[in-house]
Amino acid sequence: MGDPVLDDEVRQIIAATRRFVRERVVPAEAAIDDTDAIPADLRREAAEMGLFGFAVPEEYGGLGLDMSAEVRLVFELGYTTPAFRSMFGTNNGIAGHVLLEGATEEQKKAYLPPIASGEWTASFALTEENAGSDPSGLTTAARRDGDGWVISGSKRFITNAPLADVFMVFARTDPDAAGARGITAFMVERGLPGLTVGPKDHKMGQAGAWTADVHLDDVRVPASTVIGGAEGVGRGYATAMRCLAHGRVHIAALCVGLSQRLLDESVSYAASRVQGGGVIGTHQLVQGLLADSATDLYAARALVTEVAAHYDDGSDTRLGPSCAKYFASEAVGRIADRAVQIHGGAGYMRGVPVERFYRDARLFRIYEGTSQIQQIVIARELLRNAGVR
Repeated sequence: MGDPVLDDEVRQIIAATRRFVRERVVPAEAAIDDTDAIPADLRREAAEMGLFGFAVPEEYGGLGLDMSAEVRLVFELGYTTPAFRSMFGTNNGIAGHVLLEGATEEQKKAYLPPIASGEWTASFALTEENAGSDPSGLTTAARRDGDGWVISGSKRFITNAPLADVFMVFARTDPDAAGARGITAFMVERGLPGLTVGPKDHKMGQAGAWTADVHLDDVRVPASTVIGGAEGVGRGYATAMRCLAHGRVHIAALCVGLSQRLLDESVSYAASRVQGGGVIGTHQLVQGLLADSATDLYAARALVTEVAAHYDDGSDTRLGPSCAKYFASEAVGRIADRAVQIHGGAGYMRGVPVERFYRDARLFRIYEGTSQIQQIVIARELLRNAGVR
């Protein structure tokens, strides 16, 4: 908490979040997993703390954290069930950043305050059945109709869709443009005729974090909903990629927070579980598992912290985010696996935190770009820097 890059106000925000997570959210984890829902009182308190808008600039009603401060806050949010952070993650992340990266000033003033306050929950509707790792292949289309647009298509695995008030929908507005060209972002409000949300997905883990399909059947929207106004037509893909770069650093920080929790659970169990006349932590093979997990955690935290600093000064908004997301998401998977191994049979039982986190952690290597996509981004950026086109 004595981090020299943080001012006193930010330190206080992070300290308050740490207390809230450990005193209020951690005790509710089992209930969240059982009910597949975040309690209403936790949602209300999170909104009152400003967590729905921690990455939104103060002028639009948020806390205005830069990336260096954000990752330190997310280290604390990651210490508990990922569903808690997911409740407001899209407001601060990929959905809110569509507005920050691509909207007109008028749109920012209209849309960002209710997102930052938690009045609105925003969803990022890019992924489709056949356009996931390569979103440039999306087929959702928008055609001009008078002074507005008509959108048709379906989106898949959309976070917070069952409770979203607004959707940042990406649609192809130029059917003749190849690949990433001709894609536009729209802000589509819930309740419009033709917009429906499918049932909640039944996932392996991350209970309480809701995802669902979104269907658009000739949804009519005014031209004012094009993110970026008239200049934003055809520029949606570039906006999405900038949002994903921010999101990758954010998810990497989340993985660091969960890694810390998993290590804490592992050390606690190794220091108290008696086997063969002594605690299992005295066995060198168990010590090796703890040491490997601590090393992964330290490396991931240092990497994310440095990447965040370079993101803030603009020196690296592409290579570093992918490296951080790739390493930290793979690392938390290794740490989760070791945590289950240290717990032995108990680690395979429902109700034990490491069993739940083992399932939760698996998703981090998939969303915001799979590990394989991060490898491609990293290698291509290195080669591009070497002059290979």
